[in-house]
Amino acid sequence: MFCKTNIYSQELYCNVQVVAQQIQTTEKRVFETMQNAITEFINARNWTNYSYTVDERIECSILINITDRPSHESFKGTIQIQAKRPVYNSSYSTMLLNHIDKDFTFNYAENQSLDFSENANLSNLTSTIAFYAYIIIGLDFDSFSPLGGESFFTKAQNIVNLAQSSSDAGWKAYENNKNRYWVCENLLNPIFKPLRQASYSYHRQGLDIMYDKLEPGRNKILEALELLPKVNREKPGSILMQQFFNAKSDEIVSIFSKATPQDKSRILKVVNEIDPSNASKYKTITDSK
Repeated sequence: MFCKTNIYSQELYCNVQVVAQQIQTTEKRVFETMQNAITEFINARNWTNYSYTVDERIECSILINITDRPSHESFKGTIQIQAKRPVYNSSYSTMLLNHIDKDFTFNYAENQSLDFSENANLSNLTSTIAFYAYIIIGLDFDSFSPLGGESFFTKAQNIVNLAQSSSDAGWKAYENNKNRYWVCENLLNPIFKPLRQASYSYHRQGLDIMYDKLEPGRNKILEALELLPKVNREKPGSILMQQFFNAKSDEIVSIFSKATPQDKSRILKVVNEIDPSNASKYKTITDSK
């Protein structure tokens, strides 16, 4: 996905796309200005106190699919968020996040400025975008240092707390167990610390060394993934585990298709327990020679 507006910030390089094919209207310009406004909002803002070089910016994308327009300035749809991380000593980027949020409603007037405050819920549009900005940055930090994203997940939790009085969906625990509330709850819940620590081992101790040390890197990834079944048994069906495998299932197949029969057996035991919906995909690990 590529946006027309490219504005660079310290942390994020986000391609934003707004599509509204299901909306019957002659006023298409509002969606263009919306796309440009969101692009500027997420890319031009300083989300952290850290300094990033151009090459260090986190590559991500946002796809907003508008499916309904209840009134002139109100919109309803889905938002898909993807984020990637470069792998050391290679041209390859690994997926950190690939998530579709189906609880997305917001108001927007053409050419309005998008404002955000860490101390108030000013609009559901900017609160949702800011929430995922902090989640992306936190996941990136987790992949480079053990539990390194904690402060950013706390910032995301603050957005959740401020949105509790809002009538907009996606922020409250009782609505469903896959929404923004539970994304943040899982990330900060001690039960899921092994998953977050596994992310560090998977990326920093596994993928990042595979160019020079293929087998040791793959073994680190296997050891990291073998930490996950215990977490899944304590909290089965969690959104955090689902997000992890949404991002990693294809990569896991690629990494272990050339593994030893013993390692193939070990990884299949893990993924078939935690991610059975992708069992047919994982079967190709066994089929590969």
